[in-house]
Amino acid sequence: MTTLVFGHKSPDTDSTGSPILWAWYLNEVQGTAAEAVLLGEPNTEAAFLLRKWDLPKPRIISDIDAGQACVIVDTNNPAELPANVNNADIQAIIDHHKLVGGLETKGPIDITVRPLACTATIMLDLMGDDAAKMPDWAKATALTCILSDTLEFRSPTTTPHDRAVAEKLAADLGISIPDYAAEMFAAKSDVSAFSDAELLRMDSKEYEVAGTKFRVSVLETTSPAIVLDRKASLMNSMKTVATEDGVDQVLLFVVDILKEEATLLVPNDLVKTLAEKSFGATVTGDAVVLPGIMSRKKQIIPSLTL
Repeated sequence: MTTLVFGHKSPDTDSTGSPILWAWYLNEVQGTAAEAVLLGEPNTEAAFLLRKWDLPKPRIISDIDAGQACVIVDTNNPAELPANVNNADIQAIIDHHKLVGGLETKGPIDITVRPLACTATIMLDLMGDDAAKMPDWAKATALTCILSDTLEFRSPTTTPHDRAVAEKLAADLGISIPDYAAEMFAAKSDVSAFSDAELLRMDSKEYEVAGTKFRVSVLETTSPAIVLDRKASLMNSMKTVATEDGVDQVLLFVVDILKEEATLLVPNDLVKTLAEKSFGATVTGDAVVLPGIMSRKKQIIPSLTL
């Protein structure tokens, strides 16, 4: 049976590139038949990765068959995984997020969860000396994942090890990190073709705070005005998306990569209260700027309170 490798729903660069990277390792080094798959359309930066390095887009699946062998990467949260995941044959988890709980396996498995900025960094560590066998496209995939998750080392999740691994990959490839990151972020910022609902779901995860269910959406961009010019329309679409997705409220944080700050849209009193209690902010209108806030994993999610 072919082992499926996948990350979370609403796949970003790490959840697109890391399955591709680990499937290569299983196929070419471990001799295990494996296929990278996605749980949705990749975001604009992930699509750039595929286009830039001439990689075929992995097959998109909506659920997983009972007994299907799989490796889960870049998440351990059942809410971000196929509905039938606990009936699959989960063989390994490789992740860099906090443990959420709720996954059930058929037996003991390999679990690697490390406090690093990117799943791809962990994968190269797990590969050990075999990482040297990676073809250029695989090295480029790993580099793109690390630069994306660290926002070119700006994110507070960045560790010296993530940076060292990225710099080694860039040197091997003859790539200028600032130039390549700028190209990546330009692709990430080009969201003009997407509907409001697509933007609200593009890079989002579900979390519950004091019994209230949130879809926490983050748009990282070097051109925040492109998104913020659509503020009124996006806020109008939040109710529809929340109803369709079975949550109480959508939160949208527009992260300005260059200024290293986030703007939270404030459509109602619930979000106003959350912004003030979570971030000590003073909200006077329909948006609030949160200086220094860049990471959903390290700064946003741990701070959310009502």
